[in-house]
Amino acid sequence: MNVKTANAIDSYVGARIKMRRQLLGMSQERLGEQIGVTFQQVQKYEKGINRIGASRLQRIAEVLQTSPSFFFEQENSEPLTLRGLDPSANMDPVTEFLRTKEGMVLNRAFLKIADSNIRETVIALVKAMAQAEGDGLTLGTAKADITHPIGE
Repeated sequence: MNVKTANAIDSYVGARIKMRRQLLGMSQERLGEQIGVTFQQVQKYEKGINRIGASRLQRIAEVLQTSPSFFFEQENSEPLTLRGLDPSANMDPVTEFLRTKEGMVLNRAFLKIADSNIRETVIALVKAMAQAEGDGLTLGTAKADITHPIGE
C-alpha cells in the first residue's frame, strides 16, 4: 500500500486554512459544503495530504473571507518559502498561539467585542496580568493598574 506523505508547503497551506476556519468558528463540514467537497476532503486539505487546485483555493479564500495569499504568508507577511516550514522550527509566536485551543477561544471571543474601548481595556488587562506575573506577583493578590496599557 502506497502511503501518501504531505509536502511541506501543502501542509503549511492546510494549517493556515484550518487556523482561519477555526478562527471563524466554521466546521469542516460547513466549509466542505461551501466549496463542494466532503468534510473528509477538507481534512485531507488541512493535513496537506491532498493538494488544492488554484480555483479551489480561491473559493476557500472567498468562503473564509480572506485572500489566497493569506495561505502562503509566513512571519511579517513574507511570501512562503521552504525555509522554516519544519513545524519544530522557530514558529511565529502568534501562529503558535492561534494553534492552541486557548488561542482560538480567546481570539473568537475578542473578535465579538465591537466596542474599541472595551477591546483596549481587555488588552490593558492582559498586559497588566502578564507584567504582574513577570514581576513575580501572585495574580490573586496583584493590584495592577489596567486603566492604561502597559508599555505605551
